[in-house]
Amino acid sequence: MSTTPTTTYRTSDVPRHPGSSTATVGRQVPGDVRRRVPRWSVPLVAAAVAAVVLLVGTALGVDPEVRTATGTQTVGVVAAVVTALVVGYAAWGVRALLGRLSARRPRRGELAWLVTCAVVLLVSLLGPLGAVTPAAVALLAVEHLTVGLTLTLALRR
Repeated sequence: MSTTPTTTYRTSDVPRHPGSSTATVGRQVPGDVRRRVPRWSVPLVAAAVAAVVLLVGTALGVDPEVRTATGTQTVGVVAAVVTALVVGYAAWGVRALLGRLSARRPRRGELAWLVTCAVVLLVSLLGPLGAVTPAAVALLAVEHLTVGLTLTLALRR
């Protein structure tokens, strides 16, 4: 007869996350305030940020007009929200693809994500240069930066 004790584990006893103990599963640990935001909601947040920045800018008296081939066009809230949603969901797809391609090396995937975001953000900042007034250039550049940084940081991990 063996004198070695055997231990059986139930599924509920197994920690669900690496580094967590069975005592912390299912309840909030004091001091642990990080919460995961669902990735599908990040483009919605980016669209809300775009709307807020544009509304604050127009409330301050800035007219966000840009030059087009046929004249000038005012950038409206609907255009900003729709563009932020399209870009946000495209960014989500790119982040998922980079995550799959670099599954063995997560740090490399994060670096690829940050480099991709930096390049796209720099290219997108060429758009506000077509604004009619310097104030409109500043407003649209701030809008591009806030939406870009929201997507970059929220989809980072």
